[in-house]
Order: sequence, then C-alpha cells, then structure tokens
Amino acid sequence: MSVLSRLLLILVLFALTSKLYAQVEDEFSSALDSARAKEDNKKDSVVFTAKYVRYTNLATMKRFTKTYQLDTSHVNFQYYNKQNLPWNPSINLGSYGLATRDLLFNANKDIGFQSGYRALERYILHPDSVEYFRARARFSELYAVGFFFDDQVFKARIAQNINPNLNIGAEYHASNTDGYYKNQEYSDRKGAIFSWYESPSKRYNLLTNFTFNTVDATENGSVLNDTLFRDNTESSGNPARYPVRLNGQQKDRPYNKWKDLGFFLRQSYYMGRLDTVNKSAPDAEIHPTNVIAHNSSIRQQKFLFFKNEADGNNAFPLASFVEVHDTTKITTISNDFTYSFFLRGKTLKNEARVELGFQNDLIWYADSVLTQMYQNSMVKGNIGYKFSDKVDVNFAAKQILLGRNFGDFLYEAYADVHVNDAIGNLRIGAYTQNQSPAMIYETANLTYHSWADLGLDKVKTQNLNFSYANKKIGFSGKLEYFLINNYTYFTESIDPATNQVISRAITPTQAGNLNLLKLTVGQNFKFRKFHLDNMVVYQKSDAMDVLATPELYTFHSLYYANILYKVMDFRIGADVRFNTPFRTPSYAINAGQFYNDNLGINFSTYPIVDFWLTANIDRVNLFLSYNFANQHVYPKGYYTVRRYPMNPAFLRFGVSWKFYD
Repeated sequence: MSVLSRLLLILVLFALTSKLYAQVEDEFSSALDSARAKEDNKKDSVVFTAKYVRYTNLATMKRFTKTYQLDTSHVNFQYYNKQNLPWNPSINLGSYGLATRDLLFNANKDIGFQSGYRALERYILHPDSVEYFRARARFSELYAVGFFFDDQVFKARIAQNINPNLNIGAEYHASNTDGYYKNQEYSDRKGAIFSWYESPSKRYNLLTNFTFNTVDATENGSVLNDTLFRDNTESSGNPARYPVRLNGQQKDRPYNKWKDLGFFLRQSYYMGRLDTVNKSAPDAEIHPTNVIAHNSSIRQQKFLFFKNEADGNNAFPLASFVEVHDTTKITTISNDFTYSFFLRGKTLKNEARVELGFQNDLIWYADSVLTQMYQNSMVKGNIGYKFSDKVDVNFAAKQILLGRNFGDFLYEAYADVHVNDAIGNLRIGAYTQNQSPAMIYETANLTYHSWADLGLDKVKTQNLNFSYANKKIGFSGKLEYFLINNYTYFTESIDPATNQVISRAITPTQAGNLNLLKLTVGQNFKFRKFHLDNMVVYQKSDAMDVLATPELYTFHSLYYANILYKVMDFRIGADVRFNTPFRTPSYAINAGQFYNDNLGINFSTYPIVDFWLTANIDRVNLFLSYNFANQHVYPKGYYTVRRYPMNPAFLRFGVSWKFYD
C-alpha cells in the first residue's frame, strides 16, 4: 500500500471515528443536558442567539401578554443624541444634554397635575419606558459613544431569567460632555432595576421597576457676542475662547440639576378563558377574556438651580442677587385600578373590549415659599371593537372628578382600517381635551421669577387627524388640525409702572383661539442598493409667532446599503435637514423655560449636512458620523435659540455589543 493510500485510509478512519465520537458525545451531552434541565434548569447545548432573548413593555402588558424579538439591527444607530432625532427635531442651547424644546408643534395630551419643567425631559429615564425581558440565556449589552470626543455616552444593560417564570435585570446610563463653548458641561447618571414574574398558569403577572436620574446641565448664560457668525475673524478658532455671561467654576459653577426617583409596581390577573397564539413558540401571545390590574407608583422630582457670582453680564433680570438656590420638589403617589373585559369568537379576528378604571394621585409640592398637598381622582374607560382584522374602532375617555384639577378631561376616538398590504393602513381620529395649565404657569417662587393666582383658564383643544401608510410603496402621511383656546406660554414681562419691557423676566400668557394645520409626509425610494428617505412637515397657523415654530421642516437621507463579504452589513450616506426661519425663542436660565422675547428675531436657517456610516458585524453595531460638515463651506454657524450658537462641525464614533450566554 502506497504512502498516499495509507494517508487516505487514516483520514477516512479518523473522519469515521470523529463522527462516531461526535454522535456519542452528542447523545451523552443531550442526556446530560436533559438531566441538568430536570434537576435545576441550567444550561443546555443550544448556541444562543438574539431569538432567545425577548422583551415586552408596559403598554403591551396592559392589553395582553406578548413579547418582541430583540432588535439587533444598526438602522438609525447613528442618532444617539436625543436632541437631533430627525423625526422629532429640537431647538436647544447647543451642547449635548443642555436645555431642549421641540422644534415642531407636538400636542401635550396629558391631563391632571403637571410640573411644567420640560427642558431636560428628553434625557430622563421614565418607569413607563422600561423594558422587561424573557431570556433563555443571560443577556447583556454595552453601548458607548465618544471615547476621546467631547460627548461620552455609556450604557450597560443585563437581564437573566432566575427560573422560567422570573426575570430580573438592570440598566445603567452615564454621560459626560465638555461642550464647545465655555461652561457647557453636562453629565447624567441614570438607571433602572426591573423584574417580570409570570405565574406557571400564565394568569398572574408582576412588573416592578426602580428608576433613578441625576441630570446636571451647566449654564453659561450664552455667549456675549450676539453677532458671532457675521464676523469671519470672530467665528474662527476654538469656541471655548469666546466670553460668556456666567463664568463660575468648580463649586461656583452655575447649573440646572434634576433629580428623579421612581418606583413602579403592576399586578394583573387573567380570569376566565385564555386564548393563546403560537402556544409553544417563543413569540407566544396570551389574550385574556377578563383582567383585573393594579398599578402603584411613587415618584420624587427635584428641580434645582444654583449660581454664586454677580450678574455683571446681564444673564438674568435686573437684580442684585449673587448666590442663588432655587429648589422645587414634587412627590407623587399614584394608584390605578382597572378591569378589562374581552369578548371574542373562536378566533382573534373579531373582538369587543371594554375597560373601566379609577386612578388616584396624591401630590406634595414644595418650593421656597409654598408647601402644599394636592390630590386628583380620575375615572377612565375604553370601548373598542375589532372586525376581522380589517377594522378597529376605539373610544377612550379620561375625566378628573375630584381634586385640584377638577374638570380636566380627554375624550378620544379613532378607527383603523387595513384591507390588505397593497392598499395600506388608514386611521381617522379625533379628540377633545380640557387641560389645566402646568404648575409653573400658575405658581412660581423663584429668585428672579415670582407669580401666583393669575387666574389662568383651562386649555381647550379640539383635534381632527387623518393618517395613511403604505409600506409597499414606502409612503406615510398624517394631516392634523388643531383648534386651541387659551394656549399657554411665556413672554417677556412688562413693567406696569413704565409700560417698558423687563429684559429676561418672564410672565405666563394665554392666547385666544389658535388654529393650526400640520401635514407630515414621508416617502422612501429605493434603487438597487441606493436609498433615499424623505420627511417633510408643513405647519400653518394664525399664530406662528406665538407657537415659535417653523412653517416648513424637511429631512432627507441618501445612503448606500450592502453586505460586505457576507460578514458586515453596512450603510453609508448623508443626511440633510432644513427648516424655514421662525420666531426664535429665548431661554430663562433659572426657570428652565423657553419664552417669546420682545424682539421676535427670525434667525436665518440653512441646510445642515451630516455624513455617517453604520455597520453590523455579528453582535456588534457601530457608527461613525461627521455632523454639520457644511460648516467648512457655508454657513460658519447658526442658532436655534437666541444668543446660544449651535455646535461647530464634529466627529463621533459609537459601538454597541450584545452578549448571549
């Protein structure tokens, strides 16, 4: 036998032996795994992927038990900054984390007690937004942006099933930014601990979470030069060298700080028949016929402002205060009881539903002068009918019957129509709302701003809306009409003795009847590997200066998508956003409020261009972006809030890594 033949024989014997050994090992491993599973539900031999990690949220669990597969895609991964979400753009003070307000008009549909502090709201982790997991393997995720750049954002999350019925987890967020102009530092520390228990019978569910937030935004009072970008000499070089109005450092650093602690608990029990979809699959759904539920929460919010320096640069209304400590504290205990009834046939296509609820809120409010306890008692209900998966009609109502905000209500109705994918989805809706002005409009005891008992009326809103979406052709559109009476906002104060404007002092003001038409259109195109996504928002009102919002906003994203060597799924492209000039508001520092000043300046606006790359390699997502790239051509800079220049061009890198083991 030749050497070659011997080698071939050895290779064949080795392959057969390896295969036999593998079969024996597999049988042994399977038996061992089965024994372990029966004993203590420990590891199995499955190679875990994202499909073994599923999650749910509060909104879903209020209707039925359903989980969603973990999102591992890199789509929109580059939009790490909540100030610059193209579908919800903002005006802000320039740096990551600083005070922010929506650029477009978005209706506030909340009723009852509201603080009115919203400038840092986009960065708060709320109990309602926490996700609850069902994981056959321990799941963890790391996310980081910045590293050696000015914005450093870090997130970590972990979730694990203790047993098949109980999952616990936690997430932690930390951000540190230096900003580009002096005294624009921002930091936050926030997180959540959460758990989901589902009984073996699938009838009882317990959701709990504890959230904490500390958001710290340094205030510089804006740059001193109001015409920064008109002079090419002034607008060149390091922005940190430009003088600002507030210069305190270290322990004297001026800041707005929010502290927000919350505990949430929801218990629900399914009675009667349970209808199950995909019973044995990971994406199983449980649809109850009767549900009783109790939500209980406690939340403590603190809004603090501090400075310790003389106001030599007129950052505040005329006053001689040097050291300022403004603190507003709000504690809310809420209990919500609901009963839901579902009537359906043998399938889930036809379903009638009725929900009745009662909610009681206890609110303790305290500032430097006022200490007061309030309460609200609200009834709510929901009636709906779904017909053959084609039509879904719903009527909902909330009414405060007793308490501080007595008379607040929200009545809403909508109908969803879906014939087939080719025709698309249609929604027709309407609502009427009676809403008390937020607390900051009614009472303020701050160093530079003070008012009470202004006799403000409730805000009355009537809305009609029509939306249509067709995924097949990449189209979506929504038309909304608002009629608002007593729209409440801040303006610059008038001295009653001299009838002159008090610069930077603010006063709550209410408008008369206000009409607004808002049209939002999205159209996405695709040609082979090239994509062009578009969004256009047109707003027209008889009070555009009151709303301080642009008439037109557009966003366009052109990118190339492909898979490189069957390993890296990537997109590379450019975004362009633009809005027409509008009455740019000013910012009241210690009150944390945007207001319409007496000058009513309309700053010039320009297309803003960003270049970006996103990619996915197995469990890793990453992005690289260069924002405001056209600064090197035109313009040299721009504003969205009076006196506060936006960031210059900057480079960012981010990565996230998911682990399943």
